[in-house]
Amino acid sequence: MCGDRARPPRAGPLRRRAPHGERVGIADRFPGHNRPRLTPAGSEPPGPVPEGLIRIYSMRFCPFAKRTLLVLKAKGIRHEVININLKNKPEWFFTKNPLGLVPVLENSQGQLICESAITCEYLDEAYPGKKLWPDDPYKKACQKMDFELFSEVPRLLKSIFSRRDKEDCSGLKEQLCKEFSKLEEVLTKKKTTFFGGYSVSMIDYLIWPWFEWLQAMELSECADHTPKLKLWMAAMWEDPTVSALRMDVKAFQGFFALYSQNSLEAYDYGL
Repeated sequence: MCGDRARPPRAGPLRRRAPHGERVGIADRFPGHNRPRLTPAGSEPPGPVPEGLIRIYSMRFCPFAKRTLLVLKAKGIRHEVININLKNKPEWFFTKNPLGLVPVLENSQGQLICESAITCEYLDEAYPGKKLWPDDPYKKACQKMDFELFSEVPRLLKSIFSRRDKEDCSGLKEQLCKEFSKLEEVLTKKKTTFFGGYSVSMIDYLIWPWFEWLQAMELSECADHTPKLKLWMAAMWEDPTVSALRMDVKAFQGFFALYSQNSLEAYDYGL
């Protein structure tokens, strides 16, 4: 669907939209980028990133890109967003990332940073303000080790999604429950609300986007056996950054429905 690994087809238009409260501005500088739909011929590459901003090439429903958007918002970094239609991508986007994947960051020096976790770490190190990773090397290493326990969740959710209405997913759901149990154990040992401690930190933002999918995919029951994980989810919904970037469940479901039909309109759902 999107993210740090698979490569969708080339060629086609892009869509751009700003997250809540963030500046875009690109429509004024590059005529055509504010149109509801663009033909491949009209999909010209954007110009340089203005000084004082950073640009993210994203996709509204991509959990990998959502990681980067959460960090941008949490740190108060001024940015602009260009949403890419991953089923119908413009050729110029492959000059930003040869794999054709989002997210991609581009700064005013023309430097490009790809892969979601790498973009998040870059933003935390390159920009001032609240640090989302711990300064202490050991604490940071511990959080990264805990993060590895999450690694199977994106794959399982993608597999469940791809088999919806086609095959029995009970085995995959059982595996997902086991992965959630690992995360429950982490929170039990830490005796804290969040994976990074008593407040939201980088690890929480890195794993959150897939939990935002649970309700839309009707998988909330997979966390019923993990009370501390459910408390963490409830606390994350209250986080100002998560709340500001929250996607409506119906929007997710509309995207899922169109994506399962292999529709070119899936990524533009709701615009």
